[in-house]
Amino acid sequence: MLTVSNLSVQFGKRILFDEVNTTFTQGNCYGIIGANGAGKSTFMKIIAGEMEPTSGRVILEPGKRMSVLNQNHNLFDEHTVLETVLMGNKVLHAIKTEMDALYADYTDENANRIGELQLQFDEMNGWNAESDAATMLSNLEIGAEHHYTLMGDLDGKLKVRVLLAQALFGNPDVLIMDEPTNDLDFETIGWLENFLANYENTVLVVSHDRHFLDAVCTHVSDIDFGKITHYSGNYTFWYESSQLAARQKAQQNKKAEEKKAELEEFIRRFSANVAKSKQATSRKKMIEKLNLDEIKPSSRRYPAIIFDVEREAGDQILNVQDLSASVDGETLFKNVDLNMAKGDKIVVFSKDSRATTAFYEILSNKMTPDSGTFDWGITTTQSYLPVDNHEYFDGVDLNLVDWLRQWVKTEEERDEVYVRGFLGKMIFSGEEALKKCNVLSGGEKVRCMLSRMMMIRANVLMLDEPTNHLDLESITAFNNSLNNFKGSVLFTTHDHEFAQTVGNRILELTPNGAIDRYMTFDEYLEDDKIKELRQKMYS
Repeated sequence: MLTVSNLSVQFGKRILFDEVNTTFTQGNCYGIIGANGAGKSTFMKIIAGEMEPTSGRVILEPGKRMSVLNQNHNLFDEHTVLETVLMGNKVLHAIKTEMDALYADYTDENANRIGELQLQFDEMNGWNAESDAATMLSNLEIGAEHHYTLMGDLDGKLKVRVLLAQALFGNPDVLIMDEPTNDLDFETIGWLENFLANYENTVLVVSHDRHFLDAVCTHVSDIDFGKITHYSGNYTFWYESSQLAARQKAQQNKKAEEKKAELEEFIRRFSANVAKSKQATSRKKMIEKLNLDEIKPSSRRYPAIIFDVEREAGDQILNVQDLSASVDGETLFKNVDLNMAKGDKIVVFSKDSRATTAFYEILSNKMTPDSGTFDWGITTTQSYLPVDNHEYFDGVDLNLVDWLRQWVKTEEERDEVYVRGFLGKMIFSGEEALKKCNVLSGGEKVRCMLSRMMMIRANVLMLDEPTNHLDLESITAFNNSLNNFKGSVLFTTHDHEFAQTVGNRILELTPNGAIDRYMTFDEYLEDDKIKELRQKMYS
C-alpha cells in the first residue's frame, strides 16, 4: 500500500533518518512513536508530501488516495462546514467545482466535457457525497444547523471535529493523523476509536494518548536509532515488551531457558488480553509468533517522578460547601458539595475546561467564588500544578538549579550537587541544568513544575491538565508515580488512561450542580443512569 524506500533526512550535521526502508500494509493501523525530537512529525510530513527528504522516496500504490488530518485550524475559514468536509476528497471536489463552473457558463462546446465529468462523478458516488458528508458530521455531533455555517464562525472545538470529518471523508486508502485527539472530548475520541477499529484501510497515527493507541493500533512503529521498526500489538504491549527486553539485557548471567520462559509467560498474558480488544484476531496471531530477538530494548529515557510526603495527612482532607463560580455572568458550576476522604484520587471533570480551572484556582486562593466555602484539613499541605504555568517562568532570569532552589527546605537540599542530582532524574543532565528557565519548551516547563512539586512533598496534589506538553515517556512515568502516591489527589486530564488508572472517584462540575461518584472513569462514562443525569445537568 505505502512503501518508504532508502529514506534519509539530515539537518546540518544531525542525521534524523538513515536509509529507512519499510512498508505500511492495508488493514493495519500503525502508531508512530519515538522520543521527543526523534522525528515523528517530520516523518509524517514527508509521508504526506508536505516535506522533501534529503534522499529516498515514498511510494503510494497507483490509484490509491491519501488523506491527511489538517493541523491548520483556520485554513478553511472562508468555506462552509459541508464544503470543507467535501474538500477532503480532493479529486471528487475538483470534479464538482469544474462541473459547477461549466454549468454556470453552459455552451455546446463544453457539453462534452460536462458529460465526461458527470461519468467520473458518478463512478465516485459523487451524487451521494453531500448526504454522506452530512451523515459523518452528524455522527460527530455537528448538527444540520451548522452545515452551512462558515468555518471562521465556528468555535475551536467544533472546527477540530469538522477537520476530522474532512480527513475521514470518502474512505481514503491511507489516512495520516498527527495528534488527532487534541481538543476532542472523551465522547468524540470514543467515536473515533470505534471508527478506526473497524477501518479496513491503512492508518498512520501519532498520539500521546495511550488509551487511544491501545484501542486502534495493530502495530507500533518505533522511531529509534535513526530507523523505523514495526512491532505487532498496541502501545502497552510495546512498552511492556521493551521493558522486559531491557531487564533481560541487564541480566546477562540469566539462563536462556529462564529468559524464554519469562517471554512465553508475557506473550500468554498479552494474548489473553488481546482477545478482548476490537482488533483481536490478527493481532493475537502476530503476538503468538513473536520471539525474543524481535523485542529490542528502547533508548528512551524515563524521568524519575516520585512524590513523597513530608508527613501523612489525617482523616480530614477537604470540605467544600455550596461552592459556585461564574465568568462574565455565565455559570461555570454551582452548589458543589464535596467531602474529600484520605486516599481519594478524584478526577475533576467538566465539559467546560474553564469550570475545572476555576475550581482549582478557588481551592488555591487565587480566585474568589461567587458563593460557598471550603476548608482544608489542618494536617494537609497542598501543591498545585496549574494548566497555565507562565507566572513561574516569564521574566524570571534564573538557571534551572537556582529556579528549583526556590522551593528547597533544608541547607542540604540547597547544595548544588543535590539540586543537579534532582534535575538529572528529571532528564536535565549536565549543562542542561544550567539552562535559563525562560527559554524552556512546554514539556521542559512541566517537568520543572513536577520537580517543584516533588521538592515541596505535599500530601495533597492538585493537577490541572498535567499531561499537556509531556511526551509518552514522561506521561507513563507520571502515571505510575500517581498510582503509587500515598496521599490524596484532585486532577483533571484529557488522557483517558491517566483518568482510568489513577482515579477512584469522579466529580463532574456542571452549571446545574455536581455529580459525585466513587467509581472508575470507564464505569462513569458507561453508566446509563449517569448518561441521563449528565444530559439533564448540562441542559
